[in-house]
Amino acid sequence: MPGRPITDQQHRYYMTLRQKHPQKTAAAMAGFSASTAYRTEKDARLPSVRRRDRRHGGGKPDPLAGLWDEEIVPLLRSTPGLKPITVLEEMERRHPDRDLMTARRTLERRMRLWRAEHGPEREVIFRQNHPPGQQGMSDFFDVGDLAVTIAGAPLEHLVYHFALVYSGWEHAEVVLGGESFTALAHGLQNALWQLGGVPKEHRTDSLSAAFANLERDAQADLRDRYEALCADYRMEPTRNNRGVAHENGAIESRHGHLKARLDQALRLRGSRDFTSLDDYRTFVAQVVGQHNARRRDALRIEAPHLQPLPARRSCDYDEASVQVTSSGGFVLRKVFYTVPSRLIGYDLRARIFDDRIELFLAGRHIETLPRGRAPNGGRGAHAHVINYRHVIHSLRKKPGALANLIWRDQLFPRSEYRRCWETLGAQLPTAAACRLMVGLLWLAHDQACEAELAEALTAILDAGALPDLRALQERFRRPPAETADVTVHLPTAASYDALLGVTGAAA
Repeated sequence: MPGRPITDQQHRYYMTLRQKHPQKTAAAMAGFSASTAYRTEKDARLPSVRRRDRRHGGGKPDPLAGLWDEEIVPLLRSTPGLKPITVLEEMERRHPDRDLMTARRTLERRMRLWRAEHGPEREVIFRQNHPPGQQGMSDFFDVGDLAVTIAGAPLEHLVYHFALVYSGWEHAEVVLGGESFTALAHGLQNALWQLGGVPKEHRTDSLSAAFANLERDAQADLRDRYEALCADYRMEPTRNNRGVAHENGAIESRHGHLKARLDQALRLRGSRDFTSLDDYRTFVAQVVGQHNARRRDALRIEAPHLQPLPARRSCDYDEASVQVTSSGGFVLRKVFYTVPSRLIGYDLRARIFDDRIELFLAGRHIETLPRGRAPNGGRGAHAHVINYRHVIHSLRKKPGALANLIWRDQLFPRSEYRRCWETLGAQLPTAAACRLMVGLLWLAHDQACEAELAEALTAILDAGALPDLRALQERFRRPPAETADVTVHLPTAASYDALLGVTGAAA
């Protein structure tokens, strides 16, 4: 019958019938097809013999004869984890006279069967049942392959991702730095306050990336802060074992789905470039919101099981003390930041967020700066976060300092200004180039025309000319504010007498 091999008894019966009957008749009487009868007469071996020989390549000699039991099996027992290609190369090294590369598939098949019967025990994944309101999970993942750009510049970033395991409700936000407690605390609290409730348990990975390059005391401090954060929200903090990603599988699997949704949304958008970082963050929030709309019914079941939020948010930043030096700024984590020069000599308290630095003087907030990060994880030179408005007043008095300024390239607010400086430096004496460039920066600051001046400089340089500072000052000079004439009418003394008479009558 089709699909069932013939037995040795059928084979013998057929050969007996074949002495008196045609092939087709003898095959039908023996209980198999004419094609099987043809193959039976072509190869007169019993079916059991053919099946035994087929294991060695359809009748061909065993390519691993003299090697499998004698050398390969002992090697597998003594060194678990070897790959078939490694074993094959070792056998070729031991027996250069034998061509063993043609036996690769045979070796792979035998090793797989041997490990199923004699190999070591393998790890078992235990699928879990998650009741509503029980567990939320957090993790970071890299989205560099999405090739997102901000105003044409590549954006190196991660995405913080939170999800409720039961309902699948998610929150995601852009993280500019690496994995850190600050990014985790900020993203987790944003997720919980947007959700409006708190699960009983919060699970993360081993937090090894957040603690990288930290001393033991600093690692212990961060763990204490993480546990305190969870205690503020009455969540039980749990972590999966280091290097065992499937223990956090409920969030790991969602990373791929979210990245795919972001990629598809970018394709539909027609561009991966965004005008600003805020625009990109809004885009990510919209993609996640569309997914959450589909989880509305499941969230409606889970919401009553969530715990209430605390009265206020917990701390989601690091703190440090900095001193503003005579250079007009301070160094924090190998990044130099400029501040208004009036703060020189003051000690400030810095709150360090993922994307910004907030400065406080005597408890009062005085400045917010974009956060910078040192190149190569802080192992190279210092980075610089420069705001030309902080230093232009002093630089205007000493324009020659621009020539060899350490952070000159970071001083220019736009690429058009940097291009202008390069052109001036190539065509004018250094002193004249410095005076003209500083004058242009002062004009951009004083008349609040940074963008408009950049466009004008581009047009001038494209025409092969150099900027005329006086002409640009006239062009961008703001008209003086018109003062309105105010006429004051003084009342006469008689009007006061009349008012007193009315008051007395009323009394």
